[in-house]
This record gives sequence, structure tokens and C-alpha cells, in this order.
Amino acid sequence: MKRVAVVGGGISGLTAAYRLRTLLGEAAAITVFETSPVPGGKLRTAEVAGQRYDVGAEAFLARRPEMTALAREIGLGELITHPTKARAKIHAGGAVLGLPPGTVMGVPASADAVADVLSPEGRRAVEAETTLPPVSLPGADVPLGPLLRERFGDELVDRLVDPLLGGVYAGGADGLGLRATMPGLASAVASGAGSLTAAAATLLPRTPGTAPVFGTLVGGLGTLLDRLAELSGAGIRTGAPVRALSRTATGWRLELGAAAAVHAPSDTPVDVDAVVLAVPAPSARRLLADVVPAAATAFGEVELASMAVVALALPPGTVLPEASGVLIGAGERDTSGVPYAVKAFTFSSRKWAHLAPEGGPVLVRGSVGRFGEPGALHADDDELVRVVREDLARLSGVTASPIDTLVTRWGGGLPQYGAGHLDRVERIERAVADVPGLAVAGATLHGVGLPACVATADAAAKRVAEHLSAISRT
Repeated sequence: MKRVAVVGGGISGLTAAYRLRTLLGEAAAITVFETSPVPGGKLRTAEVAGQRYDVGAEAFLARRPEMTALAREIGLGELITHPTKARAKIHAGGAVLGLPPGTVMGVPASADAVADVLSPEGRRAVEAETTLPPVSLPGADVPLGPLLRERFGDELVDRLVDPLLGGVYAGGADGLGLRATMPGLASAVASGAGSLTAAAATLLPRTPGTAPVFGTLVGGLGTLLDRLAELSGAGIRTGAPVRALSRTATGWRLELGAAAAVHAPSDTPVDVDAVVLAVPAPSARRLLADVVPAAATAFGEVELASMAVVALALPPGTVLPEASGVLIGAGERDTSGVPYAVKAFTFSSRKWAHLAPEGGPVLVRGSVGRFGEPGALHADDDELVRVVREDLARLSGVTASPIDTLVTRWGGGLPQYGAGHLDRVERIERAVADVPGLAVAGATLHGVGLPACVATADAAAKRVAEHLSAISRT
């Protein structure tokens, strides 16, 4: 019987464990080691006012196939649902406006597409982009912010691109890479698009609105985690941090426990034939420092952003704005000039039909925290709730007192895909490829979204299964 350790019990780790089971069959002992008291990573379905509610990632990109295919494969296809027709809005230039269609993460396919969120001067800068010399990209990735500011001006970046990127990475355009965050745009330029406007136009669907952009599961994304754990048949060891990883004559040894000086009986070293690391960059750096130093160095270069999700359950009947949510740029202020602490509100009971049962609580979540600007994250939970309620009132006029609240903090939860990120990932994967019986997965690699995490988990499981099969044959 082959023994496999999966270090990390988030979506990547549990998907890897499930995929290993499908590839290796019952003749494998698979164990998932998770530091936290419960598995799930950045997926967490909690109970707020009696309603199952996602307080980590709340949706997945439906236009990528991996997450939808996985849910259907494990028998959860009937739970897949998509947002209502409520549109997202953005606080831009001091006003709440409809989030403009016709853009790729805020990069417009035409000046008309973003005219409503820009000043006359900003619109003229966008219109002029097509008249500039053709875009020329070097072989290496380039910082996204400086490129967009040079081509479109500051206003488009500050009012539209940054809030959209902040919702995904908790970081702004100036600290992220073009190819790392918008690979389709870079590919369109490489294929001959002379301007970024023209490049964005090639990426938009020919018939907008015919296919849903996002999806989630009725009952919460935690349902997926539970099913993966069940079908994997893996032993799930929570509260079990892996302190060190080393090679043995036949495989790998995991040292367990947070402190080296004291060992509980459960901290006995574990020997396995193969390992999948599905952990955040700091943990990967620490575990690989002695066994794959080149990969550890690259993991150590990844910067992280922290954030918090504040869930508010408002009394039944509370009227929310006619929107699925509102994005708020870092420089945005209310009409009296006071800045907002929240970077986004999701009006969940407007966005998702299953979260709006008749007579049920009205659910809202506020997201706080940007890369390099933790701000209100230093506050305690009561203060965070107060700040979020105050911002909600100033933004929307909703002042109802919540009947339940929940603050969930995600310290270092979002890797920043800077201009050198693709090079780092290549160094990681090249170094790990030289080490038999080891694979890596997770949001640090090829995307922070759930489909990208599932893809890395599938690839890691396949690599380990092929290694173990080769051992069996020899």
C-alpha cells in the first residue's frame, strides 16, 4: 500500500486527495494534514443568523471549466447556481455608478464603455489610447499599473481597474504584473493588437450575457469540501501542523507539531512515499528550505495581502440597494470627504436567490484590507463591525441594526501576482520537477480563483500518481 501525505486541507489539498484516490484506487493510504482546527483553507461556510453563508471565497469563475466539472463529477451538479440579474456597481469619482460592461478587468474595449465612470478629461485620455504608438511588450512580464497609466491615464486605473483588482487580489495595478493577472490581454497584444483597447475588444464574448460569469453552490461552498473529504477516503488530521519535511531512503518524513521542544504522542514522525504540498507560500518556503532550496527561495519572494470579511445579518425586510454589490476604490470618499475603510460590499441577498428566503435575514458582507494597507484590520472584531456598518450607512443609507454578525480574518490570505510572479512559479515548478515523489499546488501558482486551484491540485495528484506507478512497475 502506497502512502501519500497531502499537506494543507484547503480546496487545493482536498481536491488533490480526492484526485489521488481516483487515480490510485483503494490501494493507497492518503492523509491530509491541516494546521487549523477545521479543513477548508480560504473556503469557509459558517452559520449566520441560522443561514449557511460563505465568509471566505463566495463564488467561482464559471467560464473556467475546472470547478464546475469537479462539482458535477462528485455529484453536486444540481447545487450549482448563478447570480441573479442584479448588477454590480462601483463607487467612482465620488458617486455610485453601474459597473460598466465592455471591459476586461477594467481595461476598456472602447472609450464609450467607460465614459460614465470618468471625467471629460479621463474620457479623452481613454479615447486617445488607440492613437498612441503600438503597444510593445518585452519578453518578461511588466508592471500593470505603469503600463495602463501611460496608455490611459491615472483616472481609469484609480477609478475602475484598481477596485476590480482589489476584489480579486486585495492589491492594486501598480503592484501586479500584466501577464500574471491579465494573460489574455498580453496574448492579444502579442497576436497583433496595436492598442490595449483593441486587445480588450478581442477578449469580450461576441454575445454578452449569454453565459453566466460566476457560480456557487446552494448551501455554501463548504458542501464541496465535505464531499471531497468523504470521497477521498483520506484521513483528515486537523490541528496537525507539519513542522519539517525531509527525504528518506524510500520517500519522505514529516515532522509534526508546532514546537520542536515538546512532542505529543500524535507528533510521531510520519513516513510516506510521496507528498503534495498545498499550503500558502510562507509554509511552502519553510518546508522546502532544506529539500528544494531553489523552490523555497522563490516561494519566499511572494508577497501577501491580508483581509477580513465582516458578515452582517440584517432584520428580515431590510431594503438593500438594487445591486449585487459595490466596489470602492482606495481613494474614494463620501460626499463630506470622509474616506471609506471597506473596499467592497456584497449584497448577498440581492446577488444570490438562495440567500433570500421569504422571511429570512438579509445578508451583507463587507471586505476590508488592501495590500500594504491593513488599516482597520488592526481593530478588534467589534470595531470592525462598527466601521463596516458606518461605511454601509454612508454608502447606501442602510442603518438597520444587525441581528447577527461574524468577522472572519484572512491573514496573509492573498498572494500578490507581481511582475516577477510567472518567473517565480517557473523556478518553483522546475525545481520540484527534479524531485521524485513531490508536487505542489495552490493559489500561489497559476491563479487565486477556485478553478485555478483545482487545476493545480489535479496536476499535482497526477504527478504523484505517475511517480508511484513507476515505483510499482520497477
